[in-house]
Amino acid sequence: MSDDDDFMQASDDENYDFEYEDDDDAEQGGDVDVENKYYNAKQMKADAPEEAIEEFLGVPALEQEKGDWGFKGLKQAIKLEFKLGRYEKTVEHYNELLTYVKSAVTRNYSEKSINNMLDFIEKNALDEAANECLEQFYDKTLESFQATNNERLWLSTNTKLARLYLAQKDYPRLTAKARELHKACLKEDGTEDPSKGTYSMEAYALEIQMYAETRNNKRLKGLYEKALSVRSAVPHPKIMGVIRECGGKMYMSEEDWKKAQSDFFESFRNYDEAGSLQRIQVLKYLVLTTMLMGSDINPFDSQETKPYKNDPRIAAMTELVDAYQRDDITQYENVLKKNQDLLADPFIAENIDEVTRNMRTKAVVKLVAPYTRFRLDFIAAKLGVEIAEVQDIVGFLIMDKRLRGSINQEAGTVEIESQADQGRMRAVADWTNTIKTLANFVLNEGEGFKSDDVGGAGVIGMPQMSGSTGVSDMLLSSQRPNAQGRRKPNRGTGR
Repeated sequence: MSDDDDFMQASDDENYDFEYEDDDDAEQGGDVDVENKYYNAKQMKADAPEEAIEEFLGVPALEQEKGDWGFKGLKQAIKLEFKLGRYEKTVEHYNELLTYVKSAVTRNYSEKSINNMLDFIEKNALDEAANECLEQFYDKTLESFQATNNERLWLSTNTKLARLYLAQKDYPRLTAKARELHKACLKEDGTEDPSKGTYSMEAYALEIQMYAETRNNKRLKGLYEKALSVRSAVPHPKIMGVIRECGGKMYMSEEDWKKAQSDFFESFRNYDEAGSLQRIQVLKYLVLTTMLMGSDINPFDSQETKPYKNDPRIAAMTELVDAYQRDDITQYENVLKKNQDLLADPFIAENIDEVTRNMRTKAVVKLVAPYTRFRLDFIAAKLGVEIAEVQDIVGFLIMDKRLRGSINQEAGTVEIESQADQGRMRAVADWTNTIKTLANFVLNEGEGFKSDDVGGAGVIGMPQMSGSTGVSDMLLSSQRPNAQGRRKPNRGTGR
């Protein structure tokens, strides 16, 4: 059992669940008294953490030269001090710990231990004072490992520091740190260094998150496309999950539902592969996008999402999409009322209104279908919404030509044009257009009306026609004259 595996066996009250290290107890050798003191301290840390700290700090003093047992004792003391909020002492003893990495322990062992220590501090930094302590840890680490030319740990620590700036919303320092990371990931000729591609991708992910939070879509889109074009690295799936999630939100703001759905699905798949809990939230975004698209395809039909269909954390979204695809406005509204926690996510709260609007619009169309006249307050009562919203929806439907009618705001009523009247009006309009086309053809393409006098001036000599002459008589009278310059008599004149 390792130091940290054993360390995790703390009481439930204290919950000292330290993790990340798994081989501290490998046979390192050392003096028996030093070893006994170390394990005695481990037995005390669950019930008496303060006394355990004193014991752990006493381990280095028993060593004639700096070695593994002193290094391990300091690590345990630092973790306990941090959990107890002794941040000044934590930083002081971390400085002492860093003196061991130059010669007392191997490079790989020290690198792994420091990385795990920083991960532990980052995970447990829950307030401003703890974050200040964490930042000091990063600064001390960078100073120490820059002097030893440990580039890998330098990159790793700088990436962690950039994550801290993002959490603190310290965007100027994050921008500068990301620029520094990108520069460090280039070769001398300015091209991407494939061996550092993962760090470069994580820097992109941090910048993309920053621009997503600040709603700078122009910069976000440029970085997003640049990150996806990188082929020199195989990034961790969690990094790709972050990039795709931000891409989906970007496309949502542009109302490009199809691309947003594609990115949210890829984000969910990557988070799922990484074992990240963020996959649940992104799956909710995927369901939301499906409703905004108006798609009839159930998002839980795919092989990747099907296992989560009955997950209690997704149940509300499952019910929502089911009600949406059945056009059941009553069930949809009930699900929203029962699950107000859905709106705790600002992104869902911002976009669910559009889905609700679509549902109510479809409900209005169904409700008014049998009527030629209806009152706005009647529809408002049926939907359980304000009259103003119903008027807004009806106005939108009229403008969109999905309803043909007019709103009487004073009376609060809507008159719908009769479909039969509309049919007759269209038939009359078609007939009129046909007559106009025929008349234009005869007058413009034919020889028109000729005068009875051969020397006449064409149309100018056309005889006057009585006001009762119909269109058909005009067309018949335009026939070509006979050889004597006279019109042929019309049939049916009795001659």
